[in-house]
Amino acid sequence: MRNNKFKLTTLAASLMLASGSLMADDHDARAIAERLVDEHFQDSTLSREEQIEELLWFAKAAEPFRGMDIQTVAEGLTTHVYESEVLAPAFSELTGINLTHNIIGEGDVVDTMQNQMQSGNSIYDGFVNDTDSIGTHIRYGTTINLSEAMENEWADYTLPTLDLDDFIGLQYGTGPDGSLYQLPTQQFANLYWFRYDWFQREDLQEQFRDIYGYDLGVPTNWTAYEDIAEFFTEHVGEIDGTKVYGHMDYGRRDPSLGWRFHDSWLSMAGMGSPGVPSGNPVDDWGIRVNEESQPVGASVSRGGATNSPASVFAMQKAVDWLRDFAPPEAQGMTFGEAGPVPAQGHIAQQIFWYTAFTADMTDPSVAVTDDEGNPLWRMAPSPTGPYWEEGMKVGYQDVGAWTFFDSTPEDRRTAAWLFAQFTVAKTTSLEKLMAGLTPIRESDIFSEQMTEMAPRLGGLVEFYRSPNESNWTPTGTNVPDYPRMAPLWWQNLAPVMSGEVTPQEGLDKLAADMDNTMNRLARANVFNSYAPVLNEERDPQYWLDQEGAPKAKLDNEMPQGTTVPYDEMMEAWMAAGTR
Repeated sequence: MRNNKFKLTTLAASLMLASGSLMADDHDARAIAERLVDEHFQDSTLSREEQIEELLWFAKAAEPFRGMDIQTVAEGLTTHVYESEVLAPAFSELTGINLTHNIIGEGDVVDTMQNQMQSGNSIYDGFVNDTDSIGTHIRYGTTINLSEAMENEWADYTLPTLDLDDFIGLQYGTGPDGSLYQLPTQQFANLYWFRYDWFQREDLQEQFRDIYGYDLGVPTNWTAYEDIAEFFTEHVGEIDGTKVYGHMDYGRRDPSLGWRFHDSWLSMAGMGSPGVPSGNPVDDWGIRVNEESQPVGASVSRGGATNSPASVFAMQKAVDWLRDFAPPEAQGMTFGEAGPVPAQGHIAQQIFWYTAFTADMTDPSVAVTDDEGNPLWRMAPSPTGPYWEEGMKVGYQDVGAWTFFDSTPEDRRTAAWLFAQFTVAKTTSLEKLMAGLTPIRESDIFSEQMTEMAPRLGGLVEFYRSPNESNWTPTGTNVPDYPRMAPLWWQNLAPVMSGEVTPQEGLDKLAADMDNTMNRLARANVFNSYAPVLNEERDPQYWLDQEGAPKAKLDNEMPQGTTVPYDEMMEAWMAAGTR
């Protein structure tokens, strides 16, 4: 474990050097800083005095902006509610900036951001926007390049102890030019979830082995996942008088259905190219780019893979598993409705589970914790499909990140930048992690506090302590306009989930719509850089015969199922994550 403590003298010196005399005579600021640390920020990788010095830097840096009313915005995750209810009032008291951190729906955040980018009107002074939009931000020329700003307009307003090297998701807000456009403030992964207590039962282990010829354990491929789903749904059927199911998902025609698929579902099957954080040249949306990072197509006929055999396989499995192994009502559920279902105690496993639900799963009142509040479940890496190959991303990571636009007056966005740093500073970040379980700093993940919490979090801490964590990534830079293109997924794949069209038909339509959208935007000359230049269409077989993605159909898409014991897998992960 690396040493995350600053030397007090070094920290204090760097802070004082950056801001002059840190209000040495301002007893009010020190009193406020001391009280904030003692009341709200007792858990930190910094010492109490180091925290106070960091807070005093904020108080000094904010002097030009005292009395300003600043509005920032984020979606309604627990982490952002904590930022709104705890960090915003603390920042306002400390700095004299009247900061309101607004909480609105995720879709509303995207719509408002898009409105500000297109209209040039300043709606909010700072946004927490998913780094899924990084491809949008690098192309339109309206998003502040943070790397440049920190060296220029924000040189005197960038926290000396920000320590960017300590962030674990910085690469997701970075463009092809190596510049940072978005600063992470929270992240959570999409993993495999299962009932550890059921998997440990000797009677179920013996029954599974008799039927399938191998051990019941964490599935490492999709065949094993399907076998386990079938086993609990059809062969076990009932546990303690309750009907159980081997799979959980959702299928209602709704914008949230898009998250289900463009959040790396196709890449988990192995549709794209090797490369982290984004497959190159074909990403997890199936979009191919050229050597200049310009999108050249999503359709196989243009060298993309959105409607390739691997994608068709992935969609067919989504349809089959939802129909055969999930509760009947799941077909009509949305993301929000389906999320709490595994906590009800009748689901054996879920291949596509967001760690944002960890806090809900650890509530002592739910059916999946024991009498002492310990989880009866665990999280583990999701199994990969038959087209997956070493070096590819394994799954999805949602990273909410601070984003700023040139349409916001410089003084207002600078004040908002100070608040953004306040929400991720080492003084505040560990308490925020303990409240929302969405880590952003390596020092926090390896803290004593998280070691103590780990047994109650079902594998969350172990996951983030492993270097393998970096193989779970958000949407990459290949997607040129996330707000416009993301809706195409649920609009085209909802009919697939309901059985109205085949997976091939739905994906053909999705790929064509993506190509048309990219082509239309390029012709409208809306991009400042990396504009799409679509390949001419040609016989898809030409591309399928080439090496890499798009990949030709495999003769055997369901090889022998393979599993690994959870405890053995965790030992390997922890060994890999030793610092």
